[in-house]
Amino acid sequence: MPTETCAASLVDVVCQGSPYQMGLIQGQGLRDKIRASRGALAELEAFRLEQPRWLPFAAFRHLAERRAARLMAQSLAREHPEMHQRLTGIAAGSGVRLGPLYLLNALESFLSSVEGRTVRPGLGACSALAVRGSRSASGEPMIARNFDYLPLVQPFYVLRDSRPRGRNRSLDFTVAPLAGAVDGLNEQGLAITYNYAFTVDTPSARTPITMAIAEAMGRCSTVAEGAELIASRARWGGGILMLADAGGDIASLELSNSRSHLRRPEPGQDALFHTNAFCSEPMRAVQAPTDAVFTSRAPLALRGRRVMESSEMRDRRLARLMERGEPLDPDQLARMMSDHGDEGVASGTTLCMHSDYWHTTASLQYFPKSRRMRVAFAPTCNAQYRELSLELGT
Repeated sequence: MPTETCAASLVDVVCQGSPYQMGLIQGQGLRDKIRASRGALAELEAFRLEQPRWLPFAAFRHLAERRAARLMAQSLAREHPEMHQRLTGIAAGSGVRLGPLYLLNALESFLSSVEGRTVRPGLGACSALAVRGSRSASGEPMIARNFDYLPLVQPFYVLRDSRPRGRNRSLDFTVAPLAGAVDGLNEQGLAITYNYAFTVDTPSARTPITMAIAEAMGRCSTVAEGAELIASRARWGGGILMLADAGGDIASLELSNSRSHLRRPEPGQDALFHTNAFCSEPMRAVQAPTDAVFTSRAPLALRGRRVMESSEMRDRRLARLMERGEPLDPDQLARMMSDHGDEGVASGTTLCMHSDYWHTTASLQYFPKSRRMRVAFAPTCNAQYRELSLELGT
């Protein structure tokens, strides 16, 4: 797959200084995208389904913003004071009130819940694969991940160069209004990617997982440190994180609102993968039931489908593709993640996802030892990667 090497030209914003200063710079540099993202809520079907028919959209959005602020403000200030300061800076820099920013930062958690057998889906799916040692052609640990999301949100994707005072510098893949990070790679050689999960337990706090990822980028150097920090934070929502570090450790961290489990490769194995389904039994106990279906409270394209169907099928496909056991280079990883199944027909259950709802909207690879990443804001089957390194530029 073609790759263009570049340095600062790929970064949307460089944020440095105190948490507030970093937020202020992000708000100023991404002002137009942040303001436009609030307007895009009018086109987000999963959000509009929560709107009572009798209530005008502007009033509904205002009430949702007030509710998000009520749920998040105290919890965020208590659990993640630096993220709260960063979010305050984003508000000041962008000219967007804190209420809308609370909602935009909590949207996945806000919309992804299970009540009885009714599921309202979050905004994304995703698949991730990590290799090292005998499964890596260079021996270097690598993570390949497909970010399956709504095309509506794709214009708001950004790459952020975070330089917190006294902490690790990192390259973050995120969305313009977010104080946290969806993925990240820091100067110590720690990489973390985030897949969503469907969980049924009660939140222990009202702070999104993206904020814990950003904190780990700033504070941690290894998989063990990053997993311990993230698992220790009270959170709102479920997820499955892939972690890799410069020393060759790889792990999958399964998270729900109230519990966590760290999974490493089996002895003698040098690969791990996951989609959006938990692998460990303790975590499956708080996952949406295997027979749960999307109901009339879900977007039209998902109604009547099993919630876990796509995750289960993508997990099986990855297991089959990995059976050969050969070492993989970055291009081979990209070809694997661009898979459209035996029949070559892309769908909502293939690794490279093209469906009536979720699509693979970003393709990313991380190389912790050499502090590099490759990124394309496109389906993996059409990815024209550009490469960015913490070693290239200042």
